[in-house]
Amino acid sequence: MPNIKIFSGSSHPDLSQKIADRLGLELGKVVTKKFSNQETCVEIGESVRGEDVYIVQSGCGEINDNLMELLIMINACKIASASRVTAVIPCFPYARQDKKDKGFFDIPVDNLYAEPAVLKWIKENIPEWKNCIIVSPDAGGAKRVTSIADRLNVDFALIHKERKKANEVDRMVLVGDVTDRVAILVDDMADTCGTICHAADKLISAGATKVYAILTHGIFSGPAISRINNACFEAVVVTNTIPQEEKMKHCSKIQVIDISMILAEAIRRTHNGESVSYLFSHVPL
Repeated sequence: MPNIKIFSGSSHPDLSQKIADRLGLELGKVVTKKFSNQETCVEIGESVRGEDVYIVQSGCGEINDNLMELLIMINACKIASASRVTAVIPCFPYARQDKKDKGFFDIPVDNLYAEPAVLKWIKENIPEWKNCIIVSPDAGGAKRVTSIADRLNVDFALIHKERKKANEVDRMVLVGDVTDRVAILVDDMADTCGTICHAADKLISAGATKVYAILTHGIFSGPAISRINNACFEAVVVTNTIPQEEKMKHCSKIQVIDISMILAEAIRRTHNGESVSYLFSHVPL
């Protein structure tokens, strides 16, 4: 590919390398370091003049440092006369606090979806998938689970939290029948995993034979790993938008779907001026 450069921030070099390998490119040379006052310093180690530059940086780990590093890298490439700079952000930081989707962008944004990769994983790894039920752990994710259930031609259910008084624990109410079925909990992210672990207990007590959880972003902070280890999941499946190697050492239930090919194909299509919407319903081969 002529005139394209891919640089990796320091948040997820493994994913950046997979993306570059997939595109048959070398990662660009970049050095990131900190001054003694903790300010981030980025040196781009090669010419980007006239190039189409892609910077891969995920919103994980030291989120604020990584976000600042991304901004400084973008600025460095712009100053060095790159023709275009695109940020590739596998896990978008601060998204929980943004209720207006895309509300603050005045530049083109393509939101990529893990759904095609999730469907593929279910069909390849859950033998009883035709008798499964897709479950949302809260009412907010209903649209997400109905879409997956429709594509698999199976039923869906949702767990509704009944708000009690301020000092009482919320009661979880299951809407839908999971008796004698494999239940697959689907959500966009799992952080401390309190909700999905409660939801798993609820599903087993309601008669589900097995429970899987499939989550786009596995943040897994605080007590998350011990909660998963103590919960009744067959597997907790996440994508590699966030590095999971360390977490997997402490939890055998975590499995990872590699989404590097989706990001690589989005980069290729953007670079060539092709439509990215193909990726909303297909996993690149």
